[in-house]
Amino acid sequence: MADNNNGKMSYEEAGKKGGQATSKNHDKEFYQEIGSKGGDANASEHDKEHFQNIGSKGGQANAEEHNKEHFQNIGSKGGQSTADSHGEDFYEDIGSKGGKANAESHDKKHFQEIGSKGGRSNSDNN
Repeated sequence: MADNNNGKMSYEEAGKKGGQATSKNHDKEFYQEIGSKGGDANASEHDKEHFQNIGSKGGQANAEEHNKEHFQNIGSKGGQSTADSHGEDFYEDIGSKGGKANAESHDKKHFQEIGSKGGRSNSDNN
């Protein structure tokens, strides 16, 4: 303990000591419960626009701090981690769900139009 203030602990030291003591006395469920209460209180004090605004600011700051290669790298790691933790059935299931949702949200004309565009694009490349 540093002697910063006539033998008294700094606020930082006292906070760290209190946090360590609390950590020893409580389990995971305690922290989940207080986190949930704090999240509920925060949600009741702010509207959707507030959270969209702070999320946008955080996203912008993150984008300014990192380059394209950084995001490609973390995306690749996330994709590999997901692939490692899920089997073939998982991907078949989500592919089927996505295909069904897509089919339900578009009509036959939509698929004819995108098919035609894709066909023209492929013939342009040959």
